[in-house]
Amino acid sequence: MSKVLVVSDSHGLTKELNVLRERHSEDVDLMIHCGDSELMPDDQAISGYITVRGNCDFGSGYPLETMAEAAGKKFFVTHGHLYSVKSSLMNIKYKAQEVNADIVCFGHSHVLGAEVIDGTLFLNPGSIRLPRERVEKTYVILDLQDEKVKMSVFEADGREISELASEFVLR
Repeated sequence: MSKVLVVSDSHGLTKELNVLRERHSEDVDLMIHCGDSELMPDDQAISGYITVRGNCDFGSGYPLETMAEAAGKKFFVTHGHLYSVKSSLMNIKYKAQEVNADIVCFGHSHVLGAEVIDGTLFLNPGSIRLPRERVEKTYVILDLQDEKVKMSVFEADGREISELASEFVLR
């Protein structure tokens, strides 16, 4: 069993990223930032996060996409702007199949969402700075259990939004 924290689109926030790391360092095995941190890689606030470059991360030195693994699950992490995620998940779905990802983490739209397509979980944790379609500034913790993934959604202040919790079955 393993837990993974996923956050995105913090757009310059530092205190919040530090707080998330301190709040969850004991209970998560992996922390992912899906881009648009607008921080340089050597910024202390982003340390400990697996981070990709978003469309607002100019000259940051982050990769455009990366792979990670936890509890035997393969994660594909990208910001999403290069896959047009605001209009469709089709392009990112093809990429997920190509790299054999179990879970795809992305941001860009600032819209919280999670769905399983053809056995792969596609997750956007929303934004802890500028959420769209919801008022809450959100991040997500995934609890990886064999074939199941339990998703918990939290506000930036740490309050769980229990009605948004979901459970997914992967292939």
